[in-house]
Parts: sequence; C-alpha cells; structure tokens
Amino acid sequence: MSWLLERLQKYKDDRGMMANLRCVLVKNKRHRAWPALNRLGVAIDDEIHAFIAGLFASHPETAGTGNLGNTCKSIEQQRNEKRNDDNKLTPTERRFQYLLAAERGEELYQRVLRMIIMAKAHGISVNYDQLETDLKFWGDRIKTEWAATFWTSGSAPVYEEDI
Repeated sequence: MSWLLERLQKYKDDRGMMANLRCVLVKNKRHRAWPALNRLGVAIDDEIHAFIAGLFASHPETAGTGNLGNTCKSIEQQRNEKRNDDNKLTPTERRFQYLLAAERGEELYQRVLRMIIMAKAHGISVNYDQLETDLKFWGDRIKTEWAATFWTSGSAPVYEEDI
C-alpha cells in the first residue's frame, strides 16, 4: 500500500476531511482541498496524488488487485450488460473505449472520475495503488493492459519486447 493510501485510510471516517478532499475534483473548489492535502503530505501542485485523494474521498472502497480494466469489467457485469450478435458495444464498453482514448491530464481525470462514480454506484472496489501508478505512466502500455483485462478475462497482455 502506498504512503498516500495509508494516510487516507487513517482519515477514512473523518467526514470533514473527506468532504474537503472531494473538492479537489471540482475545478472552482480545489482551493478548499489544499489544507486537507497539506495534512496528508501532498503538495497542492501534485495533480496525480491530489486526484487519487479526491477519488478515494468519493469512493473509499479499495481493492488489493487489478487495474481499472478489471473495475470497468465488474461494472459491466453488475449492470448485466450482454453483448449482442449485432456487434454493437455495450454502454460500458463504449464508455471504456472513450476512457482509453483520453489524453493525459484533465480529460483523462474526468473520464476516470466517471468510472469511479459508476463503481461506487455498483459497490465495486477500486485498486487505487495501481490506478496511481497507471496515471503516472499513462500511455499505450497502460491502455493495452487495461484493455486486455477488460476484454480478455484471466490473461495478461503480451508485448513485442517481451517475446
């Protein structure tokens, strides 16, 4: 568990702290989160850690394994979405594809936030440790890992350089 999640776990039941941390997710309220981030030891200009803290404050149910591809697959299963023979994507698949097309930064954060809100609505926990790492190194490799866990159950992606 990362140092950030350890600290967040300590404040999990502090409703005021969690409310202030959720403010980091709203652009014109971010200044309200700065004192809470400071107490956690997160620099206010550290976008990724601040974002993870805000997500955790919104949905503090953590998982120990998997990535956001697993979370999105669980959402699809909870919503009981079935693929049809007409080759149309399920609503969750479309949303997941939209997420994978996101550019690093605000666009990516908003799309991840929507998926975390959906996970909360369905009672699905999130691996914030892995999400933190994936957001730091966002690129084709992370997108491929998420897609592989979403569309192929139980198999890891194979990369050219690994062959």
